[in-house]
Amino acid sequence: MTNNVLVLPGDGIGPEIVAQAVKVLELVNSQDNLDLSIDEALLGGAAIDATGGPLPEETMAKAKACDAILLGAVGGPKWESLDMAIRPERGLLGIRSELGLFGNLRPAMLYSQLADASSLKADLVSGLDILIVRELTGGIYFGQPRGIRTLENGERQGYNTYVYSESEIVRIGRLAFESAMKRGKRLCSVDKANVLEVTELWREIMEDLSKEYPEVELSHMYVDNAAMQLIRAPKQFDVIVTGNMFGDILSDAAAMLTGSIGMLPSASLDKNGKGMYEPCHGSAPDIAGQGIANPLATILSVAMMLRYTFGFGETADRIENAVSSVLDQGYRTGDIYTDGMKKASTGEMGEAVLTALRA
Repeated sequence: MTNNVLVLPGDGIGPEIVAQAVKVLELVNSQDNLDLSIDEALLGGAAIDATGGPLPEETMAKAKACDAILLGAVGGPKWESLDMAIRPERGLLGIRSELGLFGNLRPAMLYSQLADASSLKADLVSGLDILIVRELTGGIYFGQPRGIRTLENGERQGYNTYVYSESEIVRIGRLAFESAMKRGKRLCSVDKANVLEVTELWREIMEDLSKEYPEVELSHMYVDNAAMQLIRAPKQFDVIVTGNMFGDILSDAAAMLTGSIGMLPSASLDKNGKGMYEPCHGSAPDIAGQGIANPLATILSVAMMLRYTFGFGETADRIENAVSSVLDQGYRTGDIYTDGMKKASTGEMGEAVLTALRA
């Protein structure tokens, strides 16, 4: 049976880093006879330029038909003056919502070779391996009503609605507990239950779910304390589960513990394991076209795709080991470069991974 992959290069550095990841995907497809079929479509600013909208019907049709999606990044200053409803990011939110990609897995793992690249002391982050499970299709990013209105006194007011249904919380909770079962069996649920009723319900439901997973140690932490603890003692965490907005913020904070957000992949999964895989970083328009972006997060996203959607765990291991080998050899893009290392371009880093896979 053919395994269909849809590639969405997107904007900014997206096409550059995706190009390297696709080379890796094509190589392991040939080496391990994975029977992958690769197609491509437009999303975000690139789609706006070509079709007038961030999520063309053709792209959505291909996304629904494929088994997994590899995404680069979307957005940039070029499109920031557009109405909010048709900006590049709306295309990304739309595809997540239409496909029901509710569960975002964001690992924050520090490669031992990059301990010195972290902004924290090496002893605080050495051996770091956290998984953040972020709810992705609900919460304040999608809640209604929302908008900007003018009050009777003429003052403008922006408003958004933070809302979660019980079924949405149960769904992400199960994914988090199942993930914890495969790791260190420790789950920290992050909320703001002391002031937000929606997260008071969140905490109650997580407690109810914990009865089904007696082997998992469940703890709770307010989001402001969690942000502090990520910096103070990050290795206390194994799996973190939280809502859309809190997860967006905390996962980026955790990314910097690892030396660079350019090293971190992510997976967004539906209830059946179909997923969209992308690096955690954005489109970085300030360095687009310069050949200096780090492609490793996108390459590692390919590994996550092969593991979580297609079940090709051994191939995923090979890709991750190849990345580690390249780091052992001293190759570094600018974001993770330290004195004495081999400074590499986007293409050179990608080629080094390919060479390691061929070895």
